[in-house]
Amino acid sequence: MSAVNPRRWWALVVLAAAQFMVIMDTSIIGVALPEMQKDLGFSQGELQWVFNAYVIAFGGLLLLGGRLSDLLGARKIFNTGWVVLIAGSVVAAAAQTAWVEVVGRAVQGVGGALIAPSAMTLLMMLFAHDPKELGKAMALYGAAAPAGGTAGVFLGGVFTEWLSWPWIFIIYVPIGVATLAATRLLPAVGSRRGAVDVLGAAAVTAGLALAVFAIVRAPEAGWTSTGTVLQLAGAAALLVLFFVIQKTVREPLMPLGIWRVPRLGSANLAMTLLGAAWIPMWYFLNLYLQQVLGYGAFASGAALLPMTGLLMIFMTAITAKLMAKVGAKPLIGGGLLVLAAGLLWLSAVEPTGTFAVDVLPASLVAALGMSLAYIPAMMTAMSGAPQEQAGLASGIVNTTYQVGSALGLAALTAVATSQGAGQLGNLPALTDGFSAAFVWAAVIAAVGGLITLLVMRGDKAAAAPQADAAPAARGERAGV
Repeated sequence: MSAVNPRRWWALVVLAAAQFMVIMDTSIIGVALPEMQKDLGFSQGELQWVFNAYVIAFGGLLLLGGRLSDLLGARKIFNTGWVVLIAGSVVAAAAQTAWVEVVGRAVQGVGGALIAPSAMTLLMMLFAHDPKELGKAMALYGAAAPAGGTAGVFLGGVFTEWLSWPWIFIIYVPIGVATLAATRLLPAVGSRRGAVDVLGAAAVTAGLALAVFAIVRAPEAGWTSTGTVLQLAGAAALLVLFFVIQKTVREPLMPLGIWRVPRLGSANLAMTLLGAAWIPMWYFLNLYLQQVLGYGAFASGAALLPMTGLLMIFMTAITAKLMAKVGAKPLIGGGLLVLAAGLLWLSAVEPTGTFAVDVLPASLVAALGMSLAYIPAMMTAMSGAPQEQAGLASGIVNTTYQVGSALGLAALTAVATSQGAGQLGNLPALTDGFSAAFVWAAVIAAVGGLITLLVMRGDKAAAAPQADAAPAARGERAGV
């Protein structure tokens, strides 16, 4: 191990800023969606691609980003990721058509998939010499995620209301340039020899994208139409091909033996269903506030701040303490059931509703459920893995959350559209569509909670995941 880096805390600021920006990129677009829809000609069903293009590229390429970071050097991949993110931001800001916007968002997702795992690798290099410093650094780095989500909601409203929606992407250019200038604070890492499973990464990303495309188009084309059936079959074939590749190549992105780790499968299933319920709620709640209640972009962003504030407080200050006392399983299962309750409450929204009655209390309940389940599920997925596979376990759980988010949003957009959410200006029809999406999101969360409580093995010791956190962190190179 090299000497302790005297500039490590300044370097942590750079890494935390990267985490902040990557997470903000998933939340800043929410309140801008209606304006983007008007300017770029998205249909109500196609609008989700502004979000899903980023999520598919980000989630599908996280494992590849971690592998490239290992082979080519973390700082080099970190810098490359920022260059790619800046390029995607320029394309997204300058877009005049819907398809160009989607391409820009996908390029941003590729940049995020390079930044996130390389940032974690660099953090480990800087602080692994001292477990106490590592714990403090991980806490600060982890706090950047909910802070980024909160800031994205607020800044998206500010930029859209008083400037224009392209500014939600333009902001990444000066920040990205400043970050690149500050990377001299980060440790240089040499490259090493090894293979890159590009074919596996391409198969899983293409399979996910094709599945989302088929689900989005199904309400219009028909679920039993030849096109939909062939697209879903093609998506399934690509995902099967990914697992075949992982079994046969010498250096796979995801060695299949990892799934023998205790509780890894159940924790990843919980994360998949958590993403499939939470992200559609956030998406449709933005649309309800603006398209039904008539909120402007800033007011809509401000209306979501109580929810994101509660998330930040619980995730950074409360959930870990609860986990040490009661263990992960009750928090994951219970959190998903609380999320389901909040979503079911949200399904009672009215065309003539109000924020104080129809949105605020239900959204706070949903946010409480999310904040209880997310960190325990993440820690559980990593805690059972041996040190040399901890980074892989982290990458998988981050990927399954993103996959659940994309597929859940696609499926629930199809549900909402079929129930009237495509009829802009028709407030009762829009509300019926959004309500149906909330109901089915509640079902997804409830199923996840019940499966967790019934299937997941209990904690051998309530504090076990925390005890394993440090070694897991030292190997974590493919997660957010």
